[in-house]
Order: sequence, then structure tokens, then C-alpha cells
Amino acid sequence: MRKVLLPSLIIIAASLLVMRIFYLQIIDDSFKLKSENNAIKKVYDYPERGYIYDRNGKLLVANQASYDIMVIPRDIKEDINVNELCTLLNITKEEYEKRIAKAKVYSPRLPSVFLAQLNKSEFAAFQEKIRKFEGFYFQKRSLRDYEVDYGANVFGFITQVNERLIAKNPYYNSGDLIGMQGVEQSYEEVLRGIKGVKYIQKDKYNREIGSYKEGKYDTIAVAGEDINLTIDAELQKYGEELMINKRGGIVAIEPKSGEILALVTAPSYDPGILVGRQRSKNYTLLYHDSIAKPLYDRGLLAEYPPGSPFKILTGLVALQEGVINEQTTFMCHHGFSYGRGRFMKCHGFGPHQLHNGIYNSCNTYFAQAYMLTINKYANPGKAVDIWSDHVKSFGLGQFMGYDLPTGKRGNIPSSKTYKKIYPNGGWRSTTIVSNAIGQGEVLMTPIQLANMMATVANQGYYYTPHIIKKIEGKKIDPKFTTKHETTIDKKYFPPVISGLFDVYNMGTAHALRVEGIDICGKTGTAENFAKINGVRTKLKDHSIFVAFAPKDNPKIAIAIMIENGGFGATVAGPIASLMIEKYLRKKITRNDLEIRVLNKSLVSEYAKLGGINEASAIESTPKDSVMKAKMLKQKVEIKNIPLDTTKEN
Repeated sequence: MRKVLLPSLIIIAASLLVMRIFYLQIIDDSFKLKSENNAIKKVYDYPERGYIYDRNGKLLVANQASYDIMVIPRDIKEDINVNELCTLLNITKEEYEKRIAKAKVYSPRLPSVFLAQLNKSEFAAFQEKIRKFEGFYFQKRSLRDYEVDYGANVFGFITQVNERLIAKNPYYNSGDLIGMQGVEQSYEEVLRGIKGVKYIQKDKYNREIGSYKEGKYDTIAVAGEDINLTIDAELQKYGEELMINKRGGIVAIEPKSGEILALVTAPSYDPGILVGRQRSKNYTLLYHDSIAKPLYDRGLLAEYPPGSPFKILTGLVALQEGVINEQTTFMCHHGFSYGRGRFMKCHGFGPHQLHNGIYNSCNTYFAQAYMLTINKYANPGKAVDIWSDHVKSFGLGQFMGYDLPTGKRGNIPSSKTYKKIYPNGGWRSTTIVSNAIGQGEVLMTPIQLANMMATVANQGYYYTPHIIKKIEGKKIDPKFTTKHETTIDKKYFPPVISGLFDVYNMGTAHALRVEGIDICGKTGTAENFAKINGVRTKLKDHSIFVAFAPKDNPKIAIAIMIENGGFGATVAGPIASLMIEKYLRKKITRNDLEIRVLNKSLVSEYAKLGGINEASAIESTPKDSVMKAKMLKQKVEIKNIPLDTTKEN
């Protein structure tokens, strides 16, 4: 039996192997398509990317025709006229040799991109003589066609895949395009569609003789899906105009839905400069601008001490913990003494309760409320963790889960924070009292500040901020329609909102009122230090403002952060009032505020960091060039960035 078993197994295994080989080579022709078969040429048909619209149906991003020159190195004839080809494509002979070498490294037999993104006029000259250059052919694609010159940080851009991405995702081949940053990256699989493929049979002389198997394995390209963003295009545009000659971020959210109405970062750039043959060159210039950082989305990435707006949470947590009520009174003498010889300054004076403590932005009141919260518990570690959990329930100190590919956690300290800072213990409420007024170890991004105000406007809940409103034929992620409740009881919000309302009526923002719109807001100022020539130097404070409106049934919550802007009511506050009126009324009545903001330049402040003065910045700005319309949206540049939008030489 044993003598028969082994030969039988060998015969069965051999039979199965022969049958499998027969199936693959004779019956299943698709196996040939998966190998580097020299007799079959694979040609891709690239679909159009989906269009991008704003919340009101305004077209923001469309497509335009483009052509890639493809090359198969093995098919290039030895007698090719390189000089003529270089002249037609407007490249040097050195560039030609470099590109061919790169193509050979990828594969001598497979096609790869030789020269990408030719427009119609550039392609026309080559098309007439393409038959003279065997081994080269063209691949039609569609590039982005931006209908607006704003929103670059929202859209992102399109670029060629690199080897790392190809290895990670088999869908992509050399020369394919992919969305990077913004919604182009977040919704890449939705927008890109599905590319089609045609298999072309070649004869022994390498000539194309028709479709392989009469097109049996060919597939049709499927266009990408159109999407609608939550962004209000006119509000986004207006926000970017107000931020000219300033650095910072603006984030506006619809409280009842979490939809992002505007996401502004400054400085920014025209998204159109990252399309076409000059994309790489222009991107490099933007990337290496380490001073203005136009690719750095300050609305999502910049972490700042939130300053006085954080007092809103200090008050709410103190109310929830029962250490204060609306009538609790603290005396302010332009500040108060605490600890050993320490004094916290304040511009207020006299008795302060919750209401006037908010609209006068009294440091004394909120520092005392914070210390009572921490001192409620015998163990300061336990106390700060309870306080931290309350604050984090507003979506702070963590990634918020929004549908954009970049972001920062911010920082809400806990007992672990202070165990690291004070490993021998000894810390108490007076040690960390600066947290009460949004300084200390507290850090927030502008989008977190905006979400905090949306939560206050909703009296205790929020929806995860998001930028997608509609995908054609699909539902958006259900996490964006899931309500998040804070740990603060609803009954504690009305008195705080009343104080925020009077910030505009009799408080620090009384000069920023808009007739007929009930706005609730809070001014803020955050200290700002930077190292200049190795020395820690105090610079002009950051200007912060948060608001929502109307007071009843709020439609918009907003946060503005202006680097080196000074007092909150000086720059950030006027921008908040203007953005709110623009959204609610579609027009501006506070023309005095608008003129003040548009004419306000902080270039001289930023020049201190750039190592140059304002005069030299003005002198270095090109006055007569295409760059004036296409470069960073700054009327006066600190750093000269001559973005190239002309034809490549």
C-alpha cells in the first residue's frame, strides 16, 4: 500500500499542475495581461476628476485638457533626431538624457511619463510630428481648472505619485496623478474615478495590429464623483481679502451641523499656480518659504495659547463643580496677589461677578474661580484631571476627527503633565493658575476655538466639524451627524451666553457692534515670544476673537487668530463682526471697520522675525510681473517669492 501511495500522490500533483498551466496559458488569457508581455501594450484611459462645488452650488474646481508625453525606452530608435524632439518640447538635450535615464530605471519595457502636463498649444507642435519619434506617444489627461483664485488650503492640489505611493497602492502607476492636502487628498478615491484600460496587440515587428482578443479585457473609465463642500465661497473669499498683510487663521462653523463655512489661512496663494508644467517649481518656492509659510494651514495646524476666550470654559467648569454661582463676587484691584509675592495683572477694578467678569474679561475673577475648582479636592492631581476631562468634552486636547488630512491636538494639561514638570511634587492651584486665563500649558488651534464657540452656542453639544456636504450618489460619514454632549449641564450656559452678549453691548467689543445682529463674543490676547538671534524676545501679542450669532438660534460660530495683532478688539474683533455680517446679510454696513481692516498691515511686525525692515520688504516686491496676480496673496511681501507662471525655458 505504501509503495502505491507515494507514486499516486506524485501523479495527482503533477496532473493538477499540468491542468493549471493549461488553464492559465490556453483558457485564461488574462494571465498574459498580468505579465510583462512584449506583444501586448497596455494603454490607460484616465477619467475626469469630480467637480468641486461650494454649499450653494457655485463651481469652484473643474477640469481642463492636458497631455503627457509617454516613453517606452526599449522602443526608441537609435537614429532618433534628439535635437528636433528637444526643440519641439522646449527642453535641453541634458534634460532629455536625464528623463530617458529615469524612464529606464523604472522599466525599459513599460511606459512612463517623459514630459507631463502639456497644454493644447504646447502639445499641438508635437502632435504634428509624433510619428517621427518611435517609442514616444501621448496620453490625454485632465488637469484641475480653478474657477476661483482663493481656497488653496481647502482644495489641496494634484501631483504625480512617487515610488512610495506606488508600492503602497497597486492602483497607481508611474506618472499617475493623486490629490495631496485639502479635500483633494481626503476625498481622493471619490474624486479620481476609476481609470479604464485597453490592451493592444503587437506583431513581431512591434507594430500595433489591433485590440487584444477583440477588446474582451478592456475596461471603460468611470468619471469621478462631484462633491459639494460646506464652504460658503463668498465668505471664504471675503475672509482671505481681510487677511491680506496679516498672518493667522479664520474658522467659521455652522453650530447646528458642524459644517465648516470658511477655513482661511494667511498668507495663502492662488491655487492655479500649482497646475501645469510649472507646478513643481512653484511648489518648491512655496515649500521653502520658511518665513511666511504659505503651505502651513494656520487654521488647522497652528497651536496658540487661547488667552481670554478660554475664560468661558473656566467659568462653565466652575459652575458645574459648584464652586461658584452667578452671584459669587471677587474684588479686583487691577489684579490680585497669590502665592509668594506673585501678582496677576488685570485691567479691571472693583467687584466682579460672572456676568461682568465675562464682559470686562476680568483675570482676577476667573483665576479665583479656577483655584476654587482645583482646591475643591484634597489631591490637586485628581482635581486637575476632573477639570481636564470637563474641558476635553468640548473636543479640545485631541484630534477632532474632521475630514481634512492635517491637524494638531492642541494641549489640555492633566496630572501627567505636571508630574513631568514637577517630578518631586509640590505643585498646587497657585502654581498652575495661568491655565484659568488661557495661558500656562493650554494650547488650541483656531478650529478648536471655533468648535468651542459652536458648542457654547448650542448650549452643550457639538457635531464634528467637517467640510463635505454632499457626494453625488453617496451618503456622508455618519460620524458627522453624531451629536457630542459635553459634561456641563445645559442650565449653566445661559448666564455665560448673557455675559458674552454684553461683551458687544458694554464690554471689550462695544465698538464692534453691528446694528440689528445680536452677536455674542469674547476678545482675547495671547503673549507672544520668539527667539531672535538666540535671545528670547517679547513680541507684539497675538490678537484673538471668538463669537457666534445671532444670540438666539445661532447660524455661525467663528474664531480668528491674528499673529502679532495686539489686542483682540483691534484686528481680530473687527474681522469677526465683518465675517458674521457678510454671512448673515450678504453685505456690509460697517464700512468703517472694513476700511480699517483692509488697510491694516502687520508687515513691520513680521519683518522683525524675517531680519529685514518694512522698507526693504516693499522695495523687494516686484511691481510689474505675472507674479503680482499669481503669487502669495500679500500686498506687501516680507520675502520675495518670484513664482514662475511663464513658459518653461
